Parts: sequence; structure tokens; C-alpha cells
Amino acid sequence: QVQLVESGGGLVQAGGSLRLSCAASGRTFSSYAMGWFRQAAGKEREFVAAISRSGGLTSYTDSVKGRFTISRDNVKNTLHLQMNSLNSEDTAVYYCAAGAWYRMNSGGMDYWGKGTLVTVSS
Repeated sequence: QVQLVESGGGLVQAGGSLRLSCAASGRTFSSYAMGWFRQAAGKEREFVAAISRSGGLTSYTDSVKGRFTISRDNVKNTLHLQMNSLNSEDTAVYYCAAGAWYRMNSGGMDYWGKGTLVTVSS
């Protein structure tokens, strides 16, 4: 069992930066690939970024490549998403999730956090 708690969301101006964090409980954090997903109002949840169990592999959706960086610390059981050059289209609730690497794009993850809201003002 893994419990995930996101933090770091808030209101930021377009062009600004935010760093999201996800704290994981349990001893099996390093057993899971981790991902960030987001859901904007009135839209379906979408994949944002993923990182493999060791941190050696990462994947990003095209719209955030070059702007967002996912990272993890398997000692501190934490996941991060550094978001730079934010724009209004990045406004959404951001969720961290744990599961299998091959299911990242489909969103079929095993565990989900409750989300943190990111609002980008233009």
C-alpha cells in the first residue's frame, strides 16, 4: 500500500515557476514507477510526466517538454515536478500516481494522490 500526498500548488503568473512535491508513505516507493497527471476543468485527466523506478528513465507529454522536469528521491520517498515557463494551459489539478511504467500513458496506475491545484494567471 502506498499513500501519496501532493503539495506545492498555487497561483502563479504566466512565465513563472512552481515546484510540486509528492510525499509517499510506505517502504515500497522505489518499487513503483511514478507519474504526474493533470486535469483541467471540464477536461479529461491527462498524462504529464513519468519517471522509472530508479529514476534513470523519464517521459513527458509534448506540451511540457523543455519546461517541466520530473525527479524522485528514493531515500526520502518523494517525487517532484519542476515547472517553468508556465502558461494558462497548465492550469489544472495535478496528481501524482504510482504504478507500472508501461501503464503510464493509459493512466492505469495503482495509487493516486488527491491532487494539488495549479492556477496560472495571464
